[in-house]
Amino acid sequence: MKSFKHLSLMVLFVGVFSSSTLLADNERKLSVDDKNTTKHSTKIKGERIKYTATTGTQPVWDEEGTPTASLFYTYYQRTDVDDKATRPLLISFNGGPGSASVWMHIAYTGPKVINVDDEGYPLQPYGVKTNPYSILDVADIVFVNPVNTGYSRALAKKDGSMPSKAELKTMFFGVNADIKYLADWVSTFVTRNERWRSPKYLIGESYGTTRVAGLTKELQSRQWMYINGTILVSPTDIGIKREGPVKAANRLPYFTATAWYHNALTTELQQKPLAELLAQVEQFTLREYLPALAQGGFIAPEHKQRIAEQVAKYAGLSVETVVNSNLDISNNYFWKDLLRNRKQTVGRLDSRYLGIDKKVVGARPDYNAELSSWLHSFTPAINHYLREELGYKTDLRYNMFGNVHPWDRSGNNTGENLRLAMAENPYLNVMVQSGYFDGATNYFDAKYTMWQLDPSGQMKDRLSFKGYESGHMMYLRHEDLRQSNQDIRDFIIKSTPAKEQAAKY
Repeated sequence: MKSFKHLSLMVLFVGVFSSSTLLADNERKLSVDDKNTTKHSTKIKGERIKYTATTGTQPVWDEEGTPTASLFYTYYQRTDVDDKATRPLLISFNGGPGSASVWMHIAYTGPKVINVDDEGYPLQPYGVKTNPYSILDVADIVFVNPVNTGYSRALAKKDGSMPSKAELKTMFFGVNADIKYLADWVSTFVTRNERWRSPKYLIGESYGTTRVAGLTKELQSRQWMYINGTILVSPTDIGIKREGPVKAANRLPYFTATAWYHNALTTELQQKPLAELLAQVEQFTLREYLPALAQGGFIAPEHKQRIAEQVAKYAGLSVETVVNSNLDISNNYFWKDLLRNRKQTVGRLDSRYLGIDKKVVGARPDYNAELSSWLHSFTPAINHYLREELGYKTDLRYNMFGNVHPWDRSGNNTGENLRLAMAENPYLNVMVQSGYFDGATNYFDAKYTMWQLDPSGQMKDRLSFKGYESGHMMYLRHEDLRQSNQDIRDFIIKSTPAKEQAAKY
């Protein structure tokens, strides 16, 4: 590997493993600042594309210029494009917090995707295959792993000791600390790779949406780097609260989608196309269900019964269940109860996935069926791909999920900061992507967040929503891999300004 500084330091490994493993990994070394580049070609939408893949590490520095961490990244750059100034750059983050960039890297926008069937279930032999829908034809992509994810690690202090948990929380493990150091890292990456003039886009999934919403404003305010577009995949609340009756009501359209998928609705509702059915349920949710929940214990008994009957019909549950839940059905109970008569549970992040519990009785599933399935395919695939196809050699463990807790969630103003960044930057557009069968960050919550992002409504022409008949990682389903990438492609093309298009209102 070619190295900028040929510097190796002891690294911190705090993972979901035993203390003996911790000790062993602490004895491994991280090349703090190096990179390795390989050449490739692929076909995207029938067009032959040549590109390089650079894997490497780049430091995070403190105010005194001392490296405090090093982040592992993978950078894909199309090589048959001469003008970097007009070539968009997509900067990609996953979430958790504590999750590596693996998910979108080898299943969504990158040139390779994992070996799964058309619905996203794992196949052996594990590995990767060509992604014919990658957006590498229209944009270069860098996948970034925050501290303690992937091969990224915190570094020893000047005295050789490792930072304490309290110090790590202050430096890296919190909403605002995370945004601050990552903004510095992105600025350095853009500078080193001569991408300051390029149109720039951020994409984040799940907690990564909190990350990129905050980064959009942080880059703009502290690095003077203006972003053309921010893509929120399966978004969190980004600091826009959804509590009480709103939180309860917003679950219903997701419940309907899941029940529809599993043929748990009445014949009348099952015969409707999903999009048509959800539009109907959304209107009921806003106009009747939410006001009923807001009345709490003072709702008239006959009104409560009528609402319960309709909620039960839309959710595929019994009227008794809805009444006894005071019209407020928890996610956990829904995942356990929907298919109880079939002795199956449904997944949290993708409710198309089925599980089997020890007991049919109970109020929540024993495990997350979808996550167990995904780890089957992603873990061997990323380890093989990085080492054998991209040539990145290390004895460090690739952290699918790293320990970043306790995570400081205070001061989360990322949604408001994204709104302000949009107001300050007429070029900035935002797109939301959600799967209808995602119960962790449900699609109607995502719509609600988008509606509340700009209460003035003056920027709603720069906000868009795309929904898919799949779950949290909608791109695992083949048809949605195609469509969701095309939606990103269209978003980038549409939001990249024309040559003479000035940034003004």
